[in-house]
Amino acid sequence: MIIHLRYFASLRERLKTSAATREVPAGSSAGAVWSALCADHPELEPMSASVSFAVNREYVGREHVLADGDELALIPPVSGGAPVDDPLFRIVSDPIDAAAVTAAVADPATGATCTFIGTTRDHNDGRQVTTLEYEAYPEMALAEMRKIGDEARRRWPVAKVAIVHRIGVVPIGEASVVIAVSSAHRVAAFDACHFAIDRLKEVVPIWKKEHFDGGEVWIGSQTGKRYTGGKPG
Repeated sequence: MIIHLRYFASLRERLKTSAATREVPAGSSAGAVWSALCADHPELEPMSASVSFAVNREYVGREHVLADGDELALIPPVSGGAPVDDPLFRIVSDPIDAAAVTAAVADPATGATCTFIGTTRDHNDGRQVTTLEYEAYPEMALAEMRKIGDEARRRWPVAKVAIVHRIGVVPIGEASVVIAVSSAHRVAAFDACHFAIDRLKEVVPIWKKEHFDGGEVWIGSQTGKRYTGGKPG
């Protein structure tokens, strides 16, 4: 059977391609395809403990059995395109308008709005950072962002959740992500916003490359939590 592979971030760089088509035996699992890929490219083996899998834009476990025509995305640990029409969940390549994100969750029935703005800083792990660069699996990232919004609304009495993430090069001091939550009361807004940024960094397939004096590195691309199956969280 034929499956379609997608690679991101450090995997894309190591394999020098973002996509491939591969013939595999019927009944192959996601993990078996990864093992075969490592056999062809031994340099990938150190990532085996941390790579996750998504089939047709949904996270799956290593033992998930593939079907003919499936798209299998190989997901390095996420680091915690063009704009889309959804005003609440977007991936953008231009600077984020934080005020517009906050305005998107406005509701006359709410008395509290919590906005988180994540900006790029000029240092990390003892290195002087010059810029950050983000890459996404846009279709799946947007789906996961919407799931985070849905989960926040199930867990807290919040009215609206908005998440906007920037990709491409983000200069020092500019926003890479903005999250806004509106609720009748401040505690729910704070808690839901805190949950949203933490969950985004765990499961949304967006990767960060750190450029610093003397080199560059994908943050989280070699070690980190691997998604192992079932519903995230």
